[in-house]
Amino acid sequence: MSRWETDPAERARILPLVRDERLLVILAVVVGIVLIAIGIVYWVEPAKSLPSFFPGHQAGSSHHHVKHGIAAFLLGVACLVFAWFRSGPSRATAA
Repeated sequence: MSRWETDPAERARILPLVRDERLLVILAVVVGIVLIAIGIVYWVEPAKSLPSFFPGHQAGSSHHHVKHGIAAFLLGVACLVFAWFRSGPSRATAA
């Protein structure tokens, strides 16, 4: 019996897991894109021009927060890699 030929009760139990998985992938992609954008903002804008809610905002400072940008960028890439691996096909287990 293939995995798609399961009884309706089994399908009803698996369906919410698939929806949660898809939601997790979408959330990881959105967070990844936002973090990459935040990393670019850290690289481009000096500390005085950062939004006041960003860590590292300092009035009158012309310093760029390169390390903050690198951290945000790498976390964004990690979220996108996570979403990529979670959205791939599942492996069949050996019987």
